[in-house]
Amino acid sequence: MTQNTNSKLTGVQKAAILFITLGPDASSQIIKKLPETEIQKITYEIANITAVKSDQRQEILDEFIEMNKAKDYLVEGGFEYARDVLSKALGSQKAMEILAKVTEATQQYRPFAIARKADAHQLLNVISNEHPQTIALILCYLQPEKAGQILSALPEELQSDVAFRVATLSNTSPMVIKEIEKVLDGKLSSVVRSDMTTVGGVQTLVDILNRVDRTTEKNITEGLESEDEELAEKIKQSMFVFEDVISLDDVSIQRVLREVETKELALALKGASEEVANAIFRNQSKRAAASLKEDIEFLGPVRIMDVEKAQQKVVAIIRRLDEAGEIVISRGGEDAIIV
Repeated sequence: MTQNTNSKLTGVQKAAILFITLGPDASSQIIKKLPETEIQKITYEIANITAVKSDQRQEILDEFIEMNKAKDYLVEGGFEYARDVLSKALGSQKAMEILAKVTEATQQYRPFAIARKADAHQLLNVISNEHPQTIALILCYLQPEKAGQILSALPEELQSDVAFRVATLSNTSPMVIKEIEKVLDGKLSSVVRSDMTTVGGVQTLVDILNRVDRTTEKNITEGLESEDEELAEKIKQSMFVFEDVISLDDVSIQRVLREVETKELALALKGASEEVANAIFRNQSKRAAASLKEDIEFLGPVRIMDVEKAQQKVVAIIRRLDEAGEIVISRGGEDAIIV
């Protein structure tokens, strides 16, 4: 597919060209946060684009940058402020064109927009005493990192209940969402502003669990097993934890090791099983393996929390490389692939 002018492209086509321009690393971080329906549309367009002119790529990249600046200006000082700043930089006509596009794009209803601007501590104070179903619904519309922080801070007896509700949440009445959002916004409006939204389901829970500490993760998965064994197994098959390093092939492990700092690796292996440690050592030179073993010994006693943080950093690198297509994570059987 070769496009002639950017004015004839749809928003989805422009997004596809933008992701091609940004490259797999940056694009994977953005596209995974989009709704599944949008991902399907964009990936379809990416698959059907065979050529993009360099000037076309640049125009779309410039438009993307301009619209993001406009959005920031709108949030910072309102429409008049955004118009004044953009007019000085781009001219009045161009400024109004960009603001029209941004306004049109942001007019769609986005539930819990203010909640996404609040920090985790603020939200936790507001929602911790709500019904588990209400908490689950709110978590589904938060960024996974923020939702993970809140889930970790909830009482243990509440964590698995809320996690189960997140994973099984599908359709919710718009009236219910608006009512909950109205109450929550009233409590948060004095300290935060609006932002974007996300969706619920198993993958949302997986994204959250991949960002919580291991103790929280274990408590939730065990709780889910007692509620719904099939659902718990589905979630486990979609996750990757530090011990799963042994499921990677040697080439993938070697690729991961090039990204991990020796200090972090030593700390991560401090609490690892012998099988995991051996998988790492056998993919290093004898000298590097010996040096790493010495570093582990020299660490002495360390806090479990610090070990888990180091392991999470390694897992984050593994997931990033997997999403970029540089390694492949196999889980839940020979043919199962985490994407």
